[in-house]
Amino acid sequence: MPVFTHLDDDRARMVDVSAKGEVYRKAVATGTITLRPDTLSAIRDGTVVKGNVLATARVAATLAIKDTPRLIPMCHAIPVHGIDITFDYTKTGITATVTVISAGKTGVEMEALVGVSTALLTIWDMVKSAEKDEKGQYPVTGISDIRVLEKVKQDL
Repeated sequence: MPVFTHLDDDRARMVDVSAKGEVYRKAVATGTITLRPDTLSAIRDGTVVKGNVLATARVAATLAIKDTPRLIPMCHAIPVHGIDITFDYTKTGITATVTVISAGKTGVEMEALVGVSTALLTIWDMVKSAEKDEKGQYPVTGISDIRVLEKVKQDL
């Protein structure tokens, strides 16, 4: 049976990490947003009315990473020492990859996942007017495949 460290008799609790030593931590997360071809072209060409989509998504992801403990209740506030956010165009969308680095007592997977999710949501927000159909629906747009690609923990 799996052990859930954040549950104690069905009560959620924050795990005490005070006795743990600091170690190098790194997590890489990724996810993809599917968009209409015309929207992808507008992002590439820099003609989206709201502004530079990927620059805005990068800033939003950075802010979200720093605020992860405010969003995820049992997530510890940890020092974030490095953030890298990249975007790659695919045939049908954009893949965001977020790397978070820390020297701390807990991992940074949640920070990386929050960062990639926020980047993709920001892209959607920036282009939603171009993605809607005549009924105001999003028949093409979707966010998928959000996951942790890599987790590193090693002595300093």
